[in-house]
Amino acid sequence: MQNYSVETHRNYIIEYYDKIMSGEINACKRLKQQYQIIYNWLGNPEEGYEFDIRLATKPIEFIENLCRQAQGTKMGQPLKLDLFQKAKLQATFGFVHKETRMRQITEIMDIRGRKNGKTTENSALSLYMLVGDGEGSAEVYFIATKLDQAKKGFKECHKMVAQSPDLSKYIRKRKTDLYFEATFSHIEALASDSNSLDGLNGHFITVDELAAIKDRNIYDVMKQSMSSREQGLISSISTNGFVRDSIYDSQYEYACNVLDGKIKDIHFLAFIYELDHRDEWLDESCWIKANPGLGTIKKTEELRKFVDKAKVDAAFKPTVLVKDFNLKQTASTAWLRWEQLENTATFEIEKMDFNYGIGGFDKSETTDLTSAGVLLRRRDDDEIYFACMFWLPEQSIMQRANEDQIPYDLFERLGILRPSGQYKIDMKDILKWFVELREDFDIYIPWIGYDSWHVDDATLEDFESHFGKNSMIKVRQGAVTLSTPMKELEADLSNHIINYNNNQLLKMCLANTEIKVDLNGNIAPVKSRDTRKRIDGTIALLNSYTVYLDRKNDYLNMI
Repeated sequence: MQNYSVETHRNYIIEYYDKIMSGEINACKRLKQQYQIIYNWLGNPEEGYEFDIRLATKPIEFIENLCRQAQGTKMGQPLKLDLFQKAKLQATFGFVHKETRMRQITEIMDIRGRKNGKTTENSALSLYMLVGDGEGSAEVYFIATKLDQAKKGFKECHKMVAQSPDLSKYIRKRKTDLYFEATFSHIEALASDSNSLDGLNGHFITVDELAAIKDRNIYDVMKQSMSSREQGLISSISTNGFVRDSIYDSQYEYACNVLDGKIKDIHFLAFIYELDHRDEWLDESCWIKANPGLGTIKKTEELRKFVDKAKVDAAFKPTVLVKDFNLKQTASTAWLRWEQLENTATFEIEKMDFNYGIGGFDKSETTDLTSAGVLLRRRDDDEIYFACMFWLPEQSIMQRANEDQIPYDLFERLGILRPSGQYKIDMKDILKWFVELREDFDIYIPWIGYDSWHVDDATLEDFESHFGKNSMIKVRQGAVTLSTPMKELEADLSNHIINYNNNQLLKMCLANTEIKVDLNGNIAPVKSRDTRKRIDGTIALLNSYTVYLDRKNDYLNMI
């Protein structure tokens, strides 16, 4: 392989330090803390160590001379690093022991907003650690919870090699790895569900998406695998995430303690790019705090689109706050704004000539409300109507009214809540209400969506005896099933297509409903931490609406 020489010895650490401390580059508190420590080391290194600008610059020159872009319109072009990346690499590789020349830094944590070049940078660095670090039988790994995630960095390495005439001469693709025969070294992707992580001897390990890892064992095993290496390096890269009390939170807390001076660890660096305050996500000048590659690696206009959408889409907002700005979230937020859910339109069911409806219910035992409803459409009418009823055990109405500070007794007098059983809901009362709709208003109900929790076989048999063997449709209560129906229902509510007869209890449930957002942007309803805020009416509506979307063509043909 041709030699790559270090032609310039610029100190990128000082350049970046000057820019973030002067305010030329807007940086968060945690990043400034880390670079203050690094800057201090330049003038006053830890005992036994010194800064070697040649070794500090070596990986930068390797990457920019030998690695090529693997994707996008710049595919095949030389990979050029931003100042923040060069400063990070110099800080990681430049501090070495005076006698052994072994690196001081053995672990780095890099938290950036999504699409800021984390994977590309670590893929190029993995190639350097494979062939340029002088390590015999180097084992270089990409590790993640799932193998598909781990393979992202590995595949990018492979593409870089394929496009580089120099690298492709000496690195070959085998079945599961990239192999550098000159030093018997390899790069491989692994996951927590791999057959075994034991017996590894890691030299450089990239832990991809640390925030998605629930079980810290995968991190601990890989870190321990470096114990026999003289200068092994582990790099944890991630955005923030929705998994709380995890290895990510533990490592983040450790990093903050190091930066605050509560823990002394001269072998650990934390490059944390985040907003300092929650409201900064609305201030474009602050976006670079969490997105150091903004304008060069990550497009400003794309982030602006995400922010604009998050301003009006409560379901999308947590994803933007967490993934673009690294703000800590539980992924729970209000589903609907008041102007979205408020609809004062009413209808008289006996005058509407409905023929068919789709039912839905959510049953509780004692504490929560039980709610049932029927979704109704008419031919040549774009509105969707929803008639619903609520129940509480007879002995619970006044108790719940006092504890929840909600006038359930008044709602009973208004006819939108009924007592059921003395201390426990009797499902025969809910069945009776559905039968009333058929007998009193000639509304036939071919399907009823339900949450199987608390619904026993006897209840199902009772319903099927009245509405048919295939009438009962189980609706799984999770993001996989409910995400699309919730998003479409939100759109219909926002456009005031859903006429729920101004039912005040349903309106309360809609206002109380929060959502949980997973890593893929899927949403599911959750209760507030305030247990007095009931959402049972929302679930009944959502269950019937989910069945409606699934059977829409059949239903519209009926009416």
